Amino acid sequence: MRQLYEVLQLRDQVFVVEQQSIYGDLDGLDQRCRHLSGRDGSERLLAYARLLAPGVRYPDAVAIGRVVVAPDRRGGGLGRLLMLQAIHHCEQLYPGCAIMLSAQAPLQRFYEGLGFVVRSDPYDDGGMLHVDMYRHNARA
Repeated sequence: MRQLYEVLQLRDQVFVVEQQSIYGDLDGLDQRCRHLSGRDGSERLLAYARLLAPGVRYPDAVAIGRVVVAPDRRGGGLGRLLMLQAIHHCEQLYPGCAIMLSAQAPLQRFYEGLGFVVRSDPYDDGGMLHVDMYRHNARA
């Protein structure tokens, strides 16, 4: 229960309060996801992402979502490390399956640096511009 609360608290702190994005975070998908978290030595949650199996969000692609890093830990490579782990897990769990994500438009270059390419025009999601991005899963 504590871990669930910490995840929801971090997502709320960043997406709703800091970014002032009004959206339905509790979308009913958390129970169907694999959850990745990064913690420090005192077990404080520093980074989080969720993985959705093919067919949950996209019919033939695994999705990485709710990628978040604690505000006081940004800029040190933790987000990149989290995404590399997420990609690795996608490749291991769903070999040969494409990986999709909905990226905040200002983070497009970050995700491009991880091999993702834009697959949509920008669209509004909770008051923030997003783009759909795709990455081929090389492991088959």
